[in-house]
Amino acid sequence: MANLFSLVILLILSSSSSSLLCTTAQPLKSAHLLDLVVKDYTFRSFDIHFRTGTLHSVDLPANLSGVRVDSARFRCGSLTRYGARIKEFHVGAGVVVHPCVERVLIVKQEIDTNWSSIYYDNYGLDGYRFITPILGLLAYNADNKLNTTNSYELQIVAARKPITVDFSNITRLQSKSQDMALCASIDNGGKVTLGKQVAPNVCAVKREGHFGIVIESPPAGSRRKVNRWKVVVGCAGGAAVGVFLLGLLVVAMFVKAKRRAKMEEMERRAYEEEALQVSVVGHVRALTAAGTRTLPTIEHEYTPPPH
Repeated sequence: MANLFSLVILLILSSSSSSLLCTTAQPLKSAHLLDLVVKDYTFRSFDIHFRTGTLHSVDLPANLSGVRVDSARFRCGSLTRYGARIKEFHVGAGVVVHPCVERVLIVKQEIDTNWSSIYYDNYGLDGYRFITPILGLLAYNADNKLNTTNSYELQIVAARKPITVDFSNITRLQSKSQDMALCASIDNGGKVTLGKQVAPNVCAVKREGHFGIVIESPPAGSRRKVNRWKVVVGCAGGAAVGVFLLGLLVVAMFVKAKRRAKMEEMERRAYEEEALQVSVVGHVRALTAAGTRTLPTIEHEYTPPPH
């Protein structure tokens, strides 16, 4: 009985753990949720002994493939006085961190375009398409404990010079795309701002958030509508051609039937005009030809000799 009870408990625990794994393995549907997951892995992987201002890569699970994260810790005063270079981001001197805690943890995200659907769905970017990876710049308070429970998000505001985002090392835009490309900025409140590039593959932003280069593209609904109209027009055209061919077939059959009826009528009339007479000889009916009007005559009288 005890063994049976232990087996039941083991099965319940295994099913619970498997369901938890399935839940965590499900794809994320929210950009904000992705930020929280990345934040959790960043704080768990960070070591307080890491040097200030040095970038460290963050290891992420397999279900976050296509997302790359680097982090670095700065003193708030030093960041304001000197600024910082964080890979594609150049934070100039005079940046304001609010609230200005003693230490700031900067998290830099690089998100491949296969994750761009969560930004289309959550921020109303229909009509545009990302042609670069999405780069995120976020900041959190970083005390000596460095745990997720007491961490909160900080604001980074460019007071003197804008923060520049250089996409040159992660993408190469064609000249045609370069002319139509726009910088898309998504702040943490969900506001989307579109603007021109300050240089090829370079965008200027005012605060923390997510950034990318986009071009205009028909929204998914319009593409489906266009495809639906193509199907309707194609079906209508095919039906019209089919009706036309069917009409030609009917006309051809009618002409052929009329011609056949005319030929049968002509043959019937000819048969009636030249019909043979029928004579009865005993119990036998026989065809007899009609007599001719002109009878043969002997031109010379001939009398056979007597025998």
